Amino acid sequence: MTDFPAQARAATAALRALFPETPLQRNDFLSSRHDAEIWLKREDLSPVRSYKLRGAFNAMRKVRARQPDQRQFVCASAGNHAQGVAFTCRHFGVQGVIFMPVTTPQQKIDKTRVFGGANVEIVLTGDYFDQTLAAAQAFCAERQAHFLSPFDDPDVIEGQASVAVEMLDQLGRAPDLVVLPVGGGGLASGVTGYLREVAPDTDFRFVEPLGGGSLTAALLQGAPTKLARVNSFVDGAAVARVGDHTFRMLSWVDRDDVLLAPEDRICVTMLEMLNHEGIVLEPAGALSVDVLPELTGEIRGKTVVCVTSGGNFDFERLPEVKERAQRFAGLKKYFILRMPQRPGALREFLNLLGPDDDITRFEYLKKSARNFGSVLIGIETRSADSFAGFAARMDEAGLAFRDITGDEALSEFLI
Repeated sequence: MTDFPAQARAATAALRALFPETPLQRNDFLSSRHDAEIWLKREDLSPVRSYKLRGAFNAMRKVRARQPDQRQFVCASAGNHAQGVAFTCRHFGVQGVIFMPVTTPQQKIDKTRVFGGANVEIVLTGDYFDQTLAAAQAFCAERQAHFLSPFDDPDVIEGQASVAVEMLDQLGRAPDLVVLPVGGGGLASGVTGYLREVAPDTDFRFVEPLGGGSLTAALLQGAPTKLARVNSFVDGAAVARVGDHTFRMLSWVDRDDVLLAPEDRICVTMLEMLNHEGIVLEPAGALSVDVLPELTGEIRGKTVVCVTSGGNFDFERLPEVKERAQRFAGLKKYFILRMPQRPGALREFLNLLGPDDDITRFEYLKKSARNFGSVLIGIETRSADSFAGFAARMDEAGLAFRDITGDEALSEFLI
């Protein structure tokens, strides 16, 4: 056995000066649905509503132990890492400079400022994160400040391992399976690094957003590989390249054990956890719960721990989440129609709607000297099966139409 478990336990003990352990809660709703014992490790209930505080604290603690005179720390982040670093700077009484993209929502800037108080300075620079990161690293080189990586740092990984230390102590036994979200890999590296040594019979599944499978790409290539394109919706896990340190600790993972979660399906899970359980999860925080239906057959009768990694959800995004969830469930669709430009045409079209079909969007501009005009229409219904009948009635009426719900480029532009 290496000294990693001992280091993880030391990091956990040191964390108690900052906040108590996060709850490990048995979830009856999920347990009943999947005929298993489902536990949630509630990292969404940490002081900054994510596990990122753990790694930031441990890294800063160890840097200060090695270099007591180091009093300036820097990070680049638009989310949970920034808030964790800010909280930790105030705890240690050191100065932090937090670089954020200019496009960062004001709510995230305000929360970071509240957590850090007078101990942090926020610098808004760059439209894209790569520009922000470059500015932060240049500042570090100029000022001899210490850069705190969000995940690719052995001290950060060690701090994230405290999730596993607490989990095992709280459960009192080794779980059969732990389901972990993956972004840059810091949490997954830390938790598996600890449990593989102290609970070797525990199995793992890893979850990435479909539009940000950086671990999947690295496993396919045998080395960290930068994704050409990343869907930023799951902002807490939308990472273009898994870390070097984290990949070394995760290179043993079987590709079949890494699941990809569609962004719209994650929205269904977020709403379900909010409406059924009153649990507010950000998109990345819902990843581990989202894949449970894919695992139902293999987890029946087993003890499963899902790490809900964060709950920093801006409720201004709720309409978007509901919209995406309805589209994934097949309860809302958008069409472009070619409608005759004559009196009565709209009334005839409305007669094609079913009793549970509700128009939520309608855009039409009559153009002179044309026989037909284009209509953008959004329809919400109670059953996904209703759309088959609606399409059949439009065909029978001779209407030319196109379903653009799944056309990402077109729907983003028009909707």
